Amino acid sequence: MSMNLNIHKTTQYILMGVGLLVLPLILQSFGNAWVRIADMALLYILLAIGLNIVVGYAGLLDLGYVAFFAVGAYMYGLLSSPHLINTFTTMASTFPDGLHMSIWLILPLAAALAGLFGMLLGAPTLKLRGDYLAIVTLGFGEIIRVFLNNLDHPVNITNGPKGLDQIDPISIFGVNLGKKLMVGDFEIASVTLYYYLFLSLVLVTILISHRLEMSRIGRAWMAIREDEIAAKAMGLNTRNLKLLAFGMGATFGGVSGAMFAGFQGFISPESFSLMESVMIVAMVVLGGLGYLPGVILGAILLSALPEVLRYVAGPLQEMTGGRLDASILRQLLVALAMIVIMLMRPRGLWPSPEHGKSLTPK
Repeated sequence: MSMNLNIHKTTQYILMGVGLLVLPLILQSFGNAWVRIADMALLYILLAIGLNIVVGYAGLLDLGYVAFFAVGAYMYGLLSSPHLINTFTTMASTFPDGLHMSIWLILPLAAALAGLFGMLLGAPTLKLRGDYLAIVTLGFGEIIRVFLNNLDHPVNITNGPKGLDQIDPISIFGVNLGKKLMVGDFEIASVTLYYYLFLSLVLVTILISHRLEMSRIGRAWMAIREDEIAAKAMGLNTRNLKLLAFGMGATFGGVSGAMFAGFQGFISPESFSLMESVMIVAMVVLGGLGYLPGVILGAILLSALPEVLRYVAGPLQEMTGGRLDASILRQLLVALAMIVIMLMRPRGLWPSPEHGKSLTPK
């Protein structure tokens, strides 16, 4: 009986893997815009999994998570664009061809810097809980955005509201993902190549997050989430565990930000607004707090739904004679969908079956 179940489960995983590999090739036939939606959905899954460590596992409400996304993006943008060479002419002698660093160097730097910022945010907020913690983290996210917006004088580091452009596309093993790839007579579009890279990162992130959840650290985070005083009484070092949660979650945000910058080729502070942070938190809560499949489902729905609703908002706008803006209509439709779902499924679309139950094996 158990062997049949294992074979059935293995078959499901194989079919799912084949489906994920073939998906962009099918979407590509309908237009690259659909593959691009899938790419952005994968980036949001990375962000949601990172935030799930902080909010879902450790129970620390973080409304400034987009700041770590911005840190990773600007790290990639500064190290893979001509901006620093144009600003600091003394660097031109050292890098005459421009600053075009490898992704293998930038990615660890972006992850490390975002993780450091995460711990810097966590350090002064260790004694805060609930609404107070949310307000402080919200302020941190806005400070980073305003900082990026104004750091164009007296020394132009971030180029302020103009943003950074001419960012190099990501290259992996000599393959430039910014250009289409020809395999015989079959053309693989640039957005499809990015899809496979993002999918690989998502799978690695899911594995790391799952192992963390099952580890002693993950159990300790969940103990803090359920009752911090009881966890401290049991001898857990809640201070270090909270800092670790902030740092680990921020690391995933930094990696996702670096991928976003390479994918877009242009970044500006407007891409990292408070609304983005709220949307990422909504993905985690809507899908199922602290449960990986639920978080992934929430990220897919909330990242793809606004794009799909473009095709609904357009006709509605025409029906009103153009008096309503299409973007506002899309936000209204998304908000209504979220309200309906949360009324019908208050614990999320796919809540954890273990949450709130005894961990003692039966």
